[in-house]
Parts: sequence; structure tokens; C-alpha cells
Amino acid sequence: MARTVEMRLVELMCLKQDVSNVIENLGKKGVFQFQETKRDPKNSPDKTENIDRRFLDELQSASIFLGIEELGDIIIDSPRATDEDRNQVVKILASISELHSKIEEIETEQKKVSEAYREASAFSNLQVSYEELEHLSFLSLRIGKVPFSNLPALKEALADTAIIVSLGEDSSSILAATSKKGRFALDTELKKAGFVDIQVPKDFKGVPQDALDGLKEKLSQIDQKINELEEEKNNFAETHKEKIIALLKAFSVGAQIIDVESNLESTSMVYRLTGWIPASQSQKFMKEIDELTEGRTAIREYLPSEVSSVINGTEKVPVKLSHGPIVKSFERMIFSYGSPLYRSIDPTPFVAVFFTILFGIMFGDMGQGLVFLVMGILMALNIIKVGGWNKFAPIFMCIGISSSVMGLITGEFFATEKILEPFALWVTGLFGTPHAPIVKMMPSSDPNSIKVIFGIFGVTIGLGFVINSIGLVVNLLNKIRQKKWGSALFGKTCLAGLLFFWYAVFFALRLAFLKSSPHLADWIIIGVTLFFASFGEPFERLLDGERPVLENGLGSMVIGGVVELIEVISTYLSSSISFVRVGAFALAHAVLGFIIHLMAGMVGPVGGVFVYIIGNAIVVVLEGMIVAIQVIRLQYYEFFSKFFGETGSEFKPFQFCYGK
Repeated sequence: MARTVEMRLVELMCLKQDVSNVIENLGKKGVFQFQETKRDPKNSPDKTENIDRRFLDELQSASIFLGIEELGDIIIDSPRATDEDRNQVVKILASISELHSKIEEIETEQKKVSEAYREASAFSNLQVSYEELEHLSFLSLRIGKVPFSNLPALKEALADTAIIVSLGEDSSSILAATSKKGRFALDTELKKAGFVDIQVPKDFKGVPQDALDGLKEKLSQIDQKINELEEEKNNFAETHKEKIIALLKAFSVGAQIIDVESNLESTSMVYRLTGWIPASQSQKFMKEIDELTEGRTAIREYLPSEVSSVINGTEKVPVKLSHGPIVKSFERMIFSYGSPLYRSIDPTPFVAVFFTILFGIMFGDMGQGLVFLVMGILMALNIIKVGGWNKFAPIFMCIGISSSVMGLITGEFFATEKILEPFALWVTGLFGTPHAPIVKMMPSSDPNSIKVIFGIFGVTIGLGFVINSIGLVVNLLNKIRQKKWGSALFGKTCLAGLLFFWYAVFFALRLAFLKSSPHLADWIIIGVTLFFASFGEPFERLLDGERPVLENGLGSMVIGGVVELIEVISTYLSSSISFVRVGAFALAHAVLGFIIHLMAGMVGPVGGVFVYIIGNAIVVVLEGMIVAIQVIRLQYYEFFSKFFGETGSEFKPFQFCYGK
């Protein structure tokens, strides 16, 4: 069986003049994971300003101003920034800063002129000389601004003593008039309303039209200037886009190199780099480093068993899986649950097979399966781009093929059985009386359909038995590999539990199909295996040399064993019955197809086409997601739970990723 990739710890002692080149090489190769170490501050240089990070931040702000699309979290394979790049950035940033200042300046002027125009427009309808109004012996006038929200309350308070005239379109500029006797009441209410007095010249008769026209013309000129500057900005962005993107990548690489360098153990002249690398690439890696630094780097390689932090359990060897493109696309299902332990059995090939088979059974329709297959092919060719989902294109192709095969067996093609009838008649004719479909899943009055349904449930439970058994075998082999003999022999997921599970299934099948009577040996085997599966902890500790054997006393052992006994029985029973849902979903899928077919026949030929299209689209999208979730759930809870008692650490090599 395939195991996780063998790893080595590599130690590099390189000179200060070479460290940047070495780090750049590591980031571009993407095969070296830095070891997490606690460095002594006394043996490390003082952190210096990351000038490339500063340039990167300024360049990112400038690109946002220019409207250049963000790069996102991409892997960069660009050289680090040079002095020439820094000089270019200074010039580009100066040009952008000048353009930014011009736009800010004109926008500020636009705001001022707009405010002046609005204020002037507020008095455009006042045609009586203010001086003449002010000399009236019976009137007191106030001109100013009141918050618009306070205006209704002000008008209500002065309804019987004063007149309020709105002077502008926004009604915030007002003229208030009252009698000389009422001026004190007027001033009191205006103050409550937040009135701000406007100083008006004595001979003011309103704003002349030519003044308003002048302000309007000024606004028009400013708007034109803003448009010109926006066009200048767009042209600058278009002509400098590729260069700016290249500089962003270069400074991102440079910034990350400086960050890594500042966190390394070092003296004034020598830097120490330690990290994990796949054993198959270590020799090539060391040769490249030696050539890069012209032999100035001291390199030492360690087996995991020679690393003190691994020996004392404070560090886990990172786990890397090695697969072809199809199986590799299933790796995320493993690591989303947890990483396998180093040098344990790699479960990814099993996951790929189980996921494909289970999905196909639950989603058996050739037409709908071909949709997934075509989608996967288009994603693999990057004709369809769905962000990070394109790397899962092989999964879509696998489930497309399995669903199509199941559809051939059940005779379903886009929720109809007619199209695949000739194929079914030909196949069944080779083995007896021709009939279609090969296995009928859709509802019918045929009394044999009940047998088919129970047969499907039996097949899925049998498939569950295989999946559960493989999970238990994987766990057993992992424990043997780790030389944990007690854990390998005793416990519900090890040899005792495996033998109990197998014999219990064999015993049940023998009683059901062979009509055999139970024997004393049956009860002895079941009892002994169940006992060691449930009460195996003290025996496990005894065999592994752990003391005391009864860690918490005899009473605690008995109570824990009884609880474990109940759990063993319930776990194996539920793990087996859980796979009934596979058959249930297969039948549900057939029923949905039957409903679509029935509805299409009720609305006529033209309407039926629309029903078929919409119905199949809903099934592909919604039921496809539901089935995928159910398959993942079965993998997690019924397969992974058998051997994922302890998780490892995923191998994450150092790479230059934009945005870090």
C-alpha cells in the first residue's frame, strides 16, 4: 500500500552574501518547508526596515488609485526587486502622486464652487432691496440657514408671530419676518432651531443672473477638467499596467525574502536555515544550492529519526502525498479532515475510488452524468474558469463517468428511460430474455420492484462493509508500522474490533441465508473479540509497557469497559446501516426523474421540453450538491473515523505567494 512521502530535514549554513539568493531559490522551487525553531535573539541581527515591503504597499495603493485589478493569492515566479526596479517605482509613484494631487485639487475647487453656486441660488428669488426691508418700522428680518430637519418645528412655533420664506432649493436658507414687537420671540425660536445668521449687504437685491451663469460656467469648466484628468489617469494605467504588475510581483518576492531573512538564526556573517524536504528531491536540491553559492554553503541532511524534536514528540514530520492528477484532486478531502501521520498508509486512493462509486450509485443518470463529465473536461482545459475549483476538474470527470455508467444500468437519460432502451435490450438479450432497463429503479406496479429495492439496499450495505473493513485494516497496519502493538491488538478499531465486526457479519449472513443454527464456538469467538475490543485498555497498556496497567483502578476500568462495549456494538451497527442512505438516495434520484418525466407529459410537447430542461438543471445543481455532501459525510464518519485517531502535519513548502 502507498504511504506518505518520505521526508528529510536539511540544514543549510550559508554566508550573509548568499542568503537572499538561497531564500529566493527556495521560494521558487517550492519544495522546502522551514522548520519552526525558537531562535536566540542574541544570535540574530537587529531587524531592519523592509524597504521592499514599503515600496510594495505604496505601489498597491497606487494600483488601487489607477483601478488596476488586484492579483489575488497567486504563486509568483518572478525575480526579486532590484535597484533598477526601485528607481522605476520612485518615478512611477512620483507621476501618480502628481496626478493624484491634481485630481484632489480640482475636486476641492469643484466642491467650493458648487457650494458657492448653491448658496447664491438660494437668494436668486429675493428681488427687494434688503436695505429697504431693514428700514421698515414694523418689520424685523433675519436671513440665514437652519438645519432642514428643524424647519417644520420652527414654522409651527412661529406660525402666529412670524413668516418663514425658503430662499433656496434645499429650503435650508430662509428669510424670517416678524413685527418689531415679536423680534425677541423670533430670535429665541431661531436659536433653538440652530439658526446661523448670514451677513447680507445692505443694498443686496438678490443674486444677479450673470453671477449665477458665471458660477455655472465655472462648474462646467471644472467638470471638463476632471474628465480630462480621469482620462489621463486611465491612459496612464493602460500604458503602465503590465510594468506595475511586474513590479508588484518583484517587490512581493523581495519583501518576503527580507521577512524570512530577518527571522533566521544568524551571526554577523552566517545564516542557518533548517527545513523539511521530500527525500526523493533532497540530492538534487543540495546540488543546486551548492552550485548557486559556488560551494560556500555547508549542507547537512537528517533522517526524521535523528531529529531531537521529532524524537521527543515536540514536532511532527510534515506529511506530503504523491499522486497522479486524478487521485491528487481528491487530496483536499483528506487534509480538510486532518493530515495522516508521517509514513502511515495514504488513504487518498481509497477516497478517490469510494467517492466515485458512491456518487455514481446515488446519482445514476447517463445524461446528467455526461453534464458533469463535459464540465470537468472544460474545467481541465480552462475553457470554463471557476476560480480555485478548476483543480477539481478530475473529480467532476470521475463522478460524470460513474453516474453515466449507473445511468446505463438503470436506463435513465435526463430523467427518461426511452433513449437507452435499445442498449438495455441488447445487453439483457445476451444473457436471456431481453428487457429494459437492465435494473429498473423508477416506480412501477411490477411486484419484482420490491425485490430490486431490497437488493439495492443489500448492495449498499455490502459496500459499507467493505469501506468499514478497509478503514479498520488501514488503522491496524498503521499501528503495526508505528510499533504500537497494544493499540494494534486491542480496541474497537484494531484487530479485536476488526475480528468482532467480521465474525458478527459472517454469523448474521450464515443465519439468514444458510439457515444454520448458532454454535457454542460462535458465541465464544464473538464474546472474546468483543471483550478485547471493549476492555482492551489495560491489556494495551500492559503490552506497550505503560504502568500502572489499571490507570484509574479496577472500578473505573469496568465502568469504562461497559460503556465501550455499548459503543462498539452501536458504532458497528450504525456504521453498517448508515450506508442504507446510498440506496435511499439512488431511489430518490429515480423518483425525481419519474416526476420530471410525468410533469413533462402533462404539459404537451413544447412545455415538456422546458420541464425537462428546468427539471434536469435543478437536479444537477441541487441534488448534485446534496449527494456530494452525503458522500463526503460517509467518508468522514464511517471511513476516516476508523484510522484518524491522531492527525499529522501537512507539508506546506515555502513559496512566494502574492499578498503575503
